[in-house]
Amino acid sequence: MEITENKTLPTKTECDGSLKNVIDAMYVLSGRWKLPLILCLVQSPKRFNEIQKEMASISPKVLSNELKDLELNFFIERKVFPTTPVSIIYEATEYTHTLKNVLAELSIWGEKHRDKIKQTGF
Repeated sequence: MEITENKTLPTKTECDGSLKNVIDAMYVLSGRWKLPLILCLVQSPKRFNEIQKEMASISPKVLSNELKDLELNFFIERKVFPTTPVSIIYEATEYTHTLKNVLAELSIWGEKHRDKIKQTGF
């Protein structure tokens, strides 16, 4: 893992602004399931049962709540089709793609962290 050193320390105002931004982001993306759900739906639109099969250990109640939260924050869209029975499809919005770099970096970091833990024997 590479660690970069800053030549100058950020000012208190810059730190306060960054802290507020991180808190806001973590509030929206907090929880065990939100980022995995976003990754699941970025691949392709899916029905509720398809999502639940792909994310096997999530309960229907938790999945429903997480999908509602993601919809309220404009990450997914719930499309209802007037078929018999009614069809509901969940899909990622364009706004979701603003998380592309965050998810890529998080994936890289997660792999490095997993390797570090393996090396220590835990």
